[in-house]
Amino acid sequence: MGNAPEYVAGHGLLTGRSAVITAAAGAGIGGATARRFLEEGARVLIGDAHARRLKESEEALAAEFGADRVASLPCDVTDEEQVGAFFALAERLHGRLDLVVNNAGLGGTANLVDMTDDQWSRVLDVTLNGTFRCTRAAMRSMRASGTGGVIVNNASVIGWRAQTGQAHYAAAKAGVMALTRCAALEAAEFGVRINAVAPSLAMHPHLVKVTSEELLTQLTAREAFGRYAEPWEVANVIVFLASGYSSYMTGETVSVSSQHA
Repeated sequence: MGNAPEYVAGHGLLTGRSAVITAAAGAGIGGATARRFLEEGARVLIGDAHARRLKESEEALAAEFGADRVASLPCDVTDEEQVGAFFALAERLHGRLDLVVNNAGLGGTANLVDMTDDQWSRVLDVTLNGTFRCTRAAMRSMRASGTGGVIVNNASVIGWRAQTGQAHYAAAKAGVMALTRCAALEAAEFGVRINAVAPSLAMHPHLVKVTSEELLTQLTAREAFGRYAEPWEVANVIVFLASGYSSYMTGETVSVSSQHA
């Protein structure tokens, strides 16, 4: 398996910006994005449905970057009341909302012929409906502030390509892509950009431990670099989309992989 490149240092790309990141507890893409945003100068409010892990993440980041730049609030994106409270806190803490990363998603494996309504609905409610709820809340906040903003959604290459056992997840991620395109057209009217990233295989040590060596070999063999992505490599693309370097991009889904088709 190929080696990951060296970690990229921050360059102040998000200095002075306020950010909200969902599903940001732990070692995955959300947690990596929170760290990268802080390294780039942003203030962050992180949310997650797992309250204990969220608090641990907040404390670790605050110890490194300063308690005045990190806050957290448990947020289950399937619960509209919790979503509303999460975005209201961001406004109270920072006065306005500049950046939103909708990272929450739920996977699973089940062939469609055997899939239950609950399996289908749960994946769609977290992955697609949750992204809708948070995108709507972010757009309302940004429209009211009149200062613009950026929203980045986490999609997946599986929204483009077929895979057995993944009908619910693929449908949800394809929906996130379509939601991104349509919302971007509406949000442009009040100066807000909305884009998405589409990773393929982003792993971290905890996932590696629970993934069989055989499956990991099969998955990495499909990747151009012969390895999985580190979560921070996906977070780097999210930083780009959140920064002024992508000022003319909206409605786009950027593949963080060679597997875009």
